[in-house]
Amino acid sequence: MAGSWGCPHETDDRCSKVNNLPCDPGMKGCVLHGRFVFANDEKNDRLRQKQARQPAAGTNAEDSSAAE
Repeated sequence: MAGSWGCPHETDDRCSKVNNLPCDPGMKGCVLHGRFVFANDEKNDRLRQKQARQPAAGTNAEDSSAAE
């Protein structure tokens, strides 16, 4: 049995959350925008920006002061 996902904001192929524009998962304003990686790389800009703001794993102020 194949699974599928349906957006609660999509009605008749239109997004009720984004000014009734044609539904395009990951478009700006979509609840999925910036939260998931898409095959269309243009939709991944926000995710890359979000990852760039997060500090690298394992680095914090205590680690740098202990090295001194």
